Amino acid sequence: MLFIKHKIHIRQCLAAGFVFLVINSSHAETAAHGEMYKWKNADGVWQYSNINPPKGATKLNLDPLNTVPATRPKTSVASPSNFPKVDGDTQKKRDDTRRRILEEELTAEEKLLTEATAKRDATSVALHEKNVAALKKELSNIK
Repeated sequence: MLFIKHKIHIRQCLAAGFVFLVINSSHAETAAHGEMYKWKNADGVWQYSNINPPKGATKLNLDPLNTVPATRPKTSVASPSNFPKVDGDTQKKRDDTRRRILEEELTAEEKLLTEATAKRDATSVALHEKNVAALKKELSNIK
């Protein structure tokens, strides 16, 4: 009995969520946001729809939604005047060093992956495959 009661609550939540989605997907600025109807189905569960309501369905009188336009994100925030700056050459050297380290790690991981594959160690293969993918992703992010 508890399961059936729980199942009804889930249906009610899903129906309410459906109504919310339908209302939010309509255009709130105009009066043509659609008509909603509700009725009980043969199992005694409330149903909601804006399309082809059955005979005896009750039309819901819903107030139009209040909408607020989204705010635009700030374009950029200026760094404080005392914020440390790095010249282009120094940053390029740092990026080159980072790239070299990641490439060395990638080579080592690919070697470990080959060894794990030869040993048919599925756990190690999965681990090294994830590491290889992560290193490749990091390398692709370097300027």
